[in-house]
Amino acid sequence: MQIAIVTGASSGIGFGCATTLAAAEMAVLGTGRDEGRLANLQRINPERIATLAVNLTDDDAPSRIVEAALSRWGRVDFLVNNAGVGSPKPLHETDDEALDYALGLMLRAPFRLAREVIPHLAPGSAIINVTSTFAVVGGLRGGAYSAAKGGLTALTTHIACQYGAQGIRCNAVAPGVTVTPMVAHRLEDERFRKINVEMTPHQRLGRVDDIAGTVAFLCSEAGSFINGQTIVVDGGWSSTKYLSDHALDSEWVPR
Repeated sequence: MQIAIVTGASSGIGFGCATTLAAAEMAVLGTGRDEGRLANLQRINPERIATLAVNLTDDDAPSRIVEAALSRWGRVDFLVNNAGVGSPKPLHETDDEALDYALGLMLRAPFRLAREVIPHLAPGSAIINVTSTFAVVGGLRGGAYSAAKGGLTALTTHIACQYGAQGIRCNAVAPGVTVTPMVAHRLEDERFRKINVEMTPHQRLGRVDDIAGTVAFLCSEAGSFINGQTIVVDGGWSSTKYLSDHALDSEWVPR
């Protein structure tokens, strides 16, 4: 049985990744800070899902996470670095505290956890980093979020190159706007919704299953020759200049 570690597993994309991998007959260690939400995750499949409440930015977090997986199952095959925080602000509105938190959670923590787990990975294993379209196109108001996710993209290609010859793959999955609790309040903002709905050449926004399914594919034999890549899952938002008929028919108002 293969073993996966999924960070940020208490809700949203991480929750979806953990349950999808468990359904694919893997054992999963899901981490997060909310013990109540983690308990809900574990109840879905207690035979295959274990959880650990931990703050990823703590100095001992990587060793605690890897040791928890090893002590229970004796091995680790996959690491899914998913934990993150939303509601980014542009550079000029970002103070040092917000910058340090974003980089600490979404770049430093994945770096340290990957460093901790790599000595335990055997040929055929993989690391999947969940980045963002903001790492691909920059993004209005991206700020520290874009910087952290862009750094995670570069870390992905480094790991793929450095450890690929050992049979360890590393890829990134870059979601577009995905309907999760983290972005639900932002979708209530008319401007944010227009930017995403009217500029996506698909009939809907992203779903958690879209991202979780891509992560599962990268952990499967079908994805075993994919290394050092970023797979963007956004319905074409970042790669096209699409505008919906509604947007094209709207009256242009000069600013």
